[in-house]
Amino acid sequence: MKILLLGANGQVGWELQRALAPLGEVLAFDRAGVDLADTDALAHAVRALAPQAIVNAAAYTAVDRAEAEPELAKAVNAEAPARLAELARAVDAWLLHYSTDYVFDGGGQRPWREGDPAAPLNEYGRSKLAGEIAIRDSGCRHLILRTSWVYSARGGNFIRSMLRLGAQRPRLGVVDDQVGAPTGAELIADTSAHLLRFLRQQSEAGGTYHLAAAGETSWRDYACHVFDLARACGAELVVEEVAGISTAEYPAAAPRPRNSRLDCSLLQETFGLAMPPWQDGVARVLREILNA
Repeated sequence: MKILLLGANGQVGWELQRALAPLGEVLAFDRAGVDLADTDALAHAVRALAPQAIVNAAAYTAVDRAEAEPELAKAVNAEAPARLAELARAVDAWLLHYSTDYVFDGGGQRPWREGDPAAPLNEYGRSKLAGEIAIRDSGCRHLILRTSWVYSARGGNFIRSMLRLGAQRPRLGVVDDQVGAPTGAELIADTSAHLLRFLRQQSEAGGTYHLAAAGETSWRDYACHVFDLARACGAELVVEEVAGISTAEYPAAAPRPRNSRLDCSLLQETFGLAMPPWQDGVARVLREILNA
């Protein structure tokens, strides 16, 4: 199986290079190799390489900046996936694309299901939803995975930010009225490889699924968990208090959904998987960061 991987140096893309390797030849490109905003370059790459699967781990993810750069967010998150879908259909390839909990408005308390109405609160979410719709409307063989609160041992993410701030400040204020499941890039990548292998045998299982670690937490409780684990691993932190603050008290250009819970039962039942607790992945990545 020949796999074209885009966004290879991002958090998920980096793990995908490892996870996809047993499936066949992985042709990995970062933005310098193939820029998603350049649809001509995308077309050239797909036609020249003729992959059996295209895995799009590239995205515009600067949520706040997207409010001031909606056209760029749209180009990368909506127009590029639309073009990839056209190309995937032309070469009869699978398209695996990643989306987000931000396609929902964050209302209510129950986890979001795949068929729930989408109503993004910000430009980033609107651009990601537009990409989903374009892929589904294209008629290509596709798999769209919505995930949430992604982290890894590399790149910028909440765990690394908390470790940095916890070593600098005795008191932190962290949002406590947004709830979701921290989901590791490694879990996303390993699950993606399993799904692609499954789809080679049962192509009717394609579609849109939710993929997140099991359980839920607030950003504040997540931060406290990181600090407790870090101290247990011998990290030197000065933070003594983590105060809970509301979304309204945290200044941000883009509004965030308060309920980022994702119901993953459809994915688990369709593919025979069980999502591990979010704490397991956080503990392993934290040890990796601290022992680096």
